[in-house]
Amino acid sequence: MTRFLRGFTILWVVWRYGLHDMVLSSFNHPWLKGITRVLRIGRKWTEPRGQRLREALEQLGPIFVKFGQVLSTRRDLLPPDIAEELSLLQDRVPSFDPRIAVQTIERAFRKPLAEVFVSFDEKPIASASIAQVHFATIRTRAGELRDVAVKVLRPGMLPVIDSDLALMRTMAELVEKFSADGKRLKPRQVVAEFDTYLHDELDLMREASNAAQLRRNMEGLDLVLIPEVFWDFCHQEVMVMERMNGVPINQVDTLRAAGVDIPKLARDGVTIFFTQVFRDGFFHADMHPGNIQVSLEPESFGRYISLDFGIVGTLTEFDKEYLAQNFTAFFRRDYKRVAELHIESGWVPPDTRVDELEAAIRAVCEPYFDRPLKEISLGMVLMRLFQTSRRFQVEIQPQLVLLQKTLLNIEGLGRQLDPDLDLWSTAKPFLEKWMLDQMGPQRLWRELKSQAPRYAKLLPDMPRLVHQYLARNSQGPDSDLMLKELLVQQKLTNKLLQIIICGGIGFVLGLVVLQLLIRIRIF
Repeated sequence: MTRFLRGFTILWVVWRYGLHDMVLSSFNHPWLKGITRVLRIGRKWTEPRGQRLREALEQLGPIFVKFGQVLSTRRDLLPPDIAEELSLLQDRVPSFDPRIAVQTIERAFRKPLAEVFVSFDEKPIASASIAQVHFATIRTRAGELRDVAVKVLRPGMLPVIDSDLALMRTMAELVEKFSADGKRLKPRQVVAEFDTYLHDELDLMREASNAAQLRRNMEGLDLVLIPEVFWDFCHQEVMVMERMNGVPINQVDTLRAAGVDIPKLARDGVTIFFTQVFRDGFFHADMHPGNIQVSLEPESFGRYISLDFGIVGTLTEFDKEYLAQNFTAFFRRDYKRVAELHIESGWVPPDTRVDELEAAIRAVCEPYFDRPLKEISLGMVLMRLFQTSRRFQVEIQPQLVLLQKTLLNIEGLGRQLDPDLDLWSTAKPFLEKWMLDQMGPQRLWRELKSQAPRYAKLLPDMPRLVHQYLARNSQGPDSDLMLKELLVQQKLTNKLLQIIICGGIGFVLGLVVLQLLIRIRIF
């Protein structure tokens, strides 16, 4: 009965905001088109479709808001106007009863609140769809008093999530079955991705580990503060981290009045992002203004404060190599190579014509080369490439879409702070070093170092193995012949080693020359 009522509520909201017109118009079945025409009688919508979709999701509640936020990261699947509107979704959720938060904490740690915290402010400082945050004070193992922020999960979230996800799966199956764009949009895959994301977010230990990893990666950069996690006070339903004091990044007038160097702040944001992506392959993927603040404390004045680590992106070595080769080909205007890389990666059907894909990529990229560098948006280039790739059934990888979405956020934020921000001059050192690391002698040296322990373990055993082999065969009638053959093979091996050493030296020198040419031609 509950699911029926929820389903009826969803249908009413869909009708109220005219979403049925957006959905049913893509269906091929004549009777569905007839229903669409009947439902349109006497109705007219002045608001854009993206706005109506956003408002409907807000009306349906926190889970659907969260779904819209996740869906906004899949710009490869959505029209630009809808993707932009969904990116405006924010968690505007009333806080839940503080007494429930206290009960959750006491249940998690199996002790009274007073034995967990020295003090605890029951008034929440922030509230979102999954959790809310309270300020508190703890005593560490060393006896030090520390001000902390306590993130507590909303109660009873799992049944609500499972119920709404079941309805989403049903709707996804209908869209995939009847909609003309159903197979391309992959609604069931998107809902499954959202399912995984939501259940991961219900485990605050996972978010705490993301924060700890980013904090460790950013040590020594001196551009961003990431709160320390206090593991003795963390649980799947409770996360305790260092309390941070800062001004939200979108309050530019306040920051400027405090004396913050705004252009430098914009450049630092780009530096942080490119360092996380190209050096670490592990980046904060939810960099909207609500999660970024700026410190005004004397000891960390003007440094970023990063919060909320529920969504992070990761890049494998394959992803980095793919991006490195694509950027290299892009800078050289070698669109044929970009097309070939798409096919070689298996993201395009093998029967795709290279010349057709090359022409489509050229149409996207070529206009950008006639603009000033500060007007080139790498995020927009990637987004246009993804949109063009729809025609060729390109299987865009989720981690690259997340990278593109985050890059758009960073570019927008940077240019909001400083309209004259030259993204390329800021990012150039990282891109240059990254390409050299991916394709130069550094890559070869890394591979040799990674394999060294394996060979180091085998080499000491070689004399013993040779001795055992000779001893086992020394009594046989062919022992002298085998010894002669072994000596011949040893001489051949020595010659081969000499050739490998000389070839290796030549290869390294060739790579050095290649990198000099890459620097000259690309940058």
